[in-house]
Amino acid sequence: MDRTFLIVAAFAGFTGVTLGAFGAHGLRDRISPEMLAVYQTGVQYHLIHAVALLAVAALVPRAASRLFPTAAWLFTLGIVLFSGSLYVMALTGLTRLGMVTPLGGLAFLAGWALLAIAAF
Repeated sequence: MDRTFLIVAAFAGFTGVTLGAFGAHGLRDRISPEMLAVYQTGVQYHLIHAVALLAVAALVPRAASRLFPTAAWLFTLGIVLFSGSLYVMALTGLTRLGMVTPLGGLAFLAGWALLAIAAF
């Protein structure tokens, strides 16, 4: 399982950097400053949680708790829902996707809560 999370963390980091570079260099003159800020928020949370996934990948082999893998899956879900909805919203202007964003935020929060519980 730890190898799975290492692969997911590497993919999340790779895509986060790629999307960040695309936003910084390819979108500056193509979308409004407000939508660029939305996009950048998606990148920020994407990359933070890529690092969190990497940490969990390191913890899983040392921990007996099933909460660590669950936290990792919640971080992954959060990246897809939170960051993904912000990317699509910024690129397409479909603000209805803003309804999905809080679900991703809840997945992030649940993942962090599970890490805290697992630590105890």
